[in-house]
Amino acid sequence: MKVGVLALQGAFSRHATLLDRVGVTPVEVRTPGQLADVDALVMPGGESTTMSMLLEISGLREPLADRLAGGMPVLGTCAGLILLARNVADGRSDQRSFGVIDIDVRRNGYGRQLDSFEADLDVAGFDLPFHGVFIRAPVVERVGGEVEVLARVDGLAVFCRQGPVTVAAFHPELTGDTRLHERFVEAL
Repeated sequence: MKVGVLALQGAFSRHATLLDRVGVTPVEVRTPGQLADVDALVMPGGESTTMSMLLEISGLREPLADRLAGGMPVLGTCAGLILLARNVADGRSDQRSFGVIDIDVRRNGYGRQLDSFEADLDVAGFDLPFHGVFIRAPVVERVGGEVEVLARVDGLAVFCRQGPVTVAAFHPELTGDTRLHERFVEAL
């Protein structure tokens, strides 16, 4: 099983490190050819409007849309969550999401950089809390009926799954805790 990490912008190297720690050799994905060679993908945090533009410039948007529509497993964190959501509030008019998980999100919904925070999350299936790092994080404003909410903060969904799509509003790659990446890889 080859797991790619979208390596256009954001904390992709941190995700690659965690994948390596759970026994998967990550593949950095920057081109359509590299995307075609992976079985699953991690879409990291970063700046969602920049990532959206870089997907267009790199020629990855359409091949990635095709792979996602075909059921390729994907883990999206922070900006990755925004790019995978059905609807995005407060995005740029030229920003397009892939719409593969039935959630509506608001970019930077928790506020500006100054409003970033950390929280211990009770994650379904984990014995101990998972420490979540929320940096200019999106807020999930609506969750569709097919979406499983795996963790919440103050009643709001922050970790969700629908079929092969898993999303987190936080940055699991910044904690060193491999459990979220392990869960993603084990489901492949």
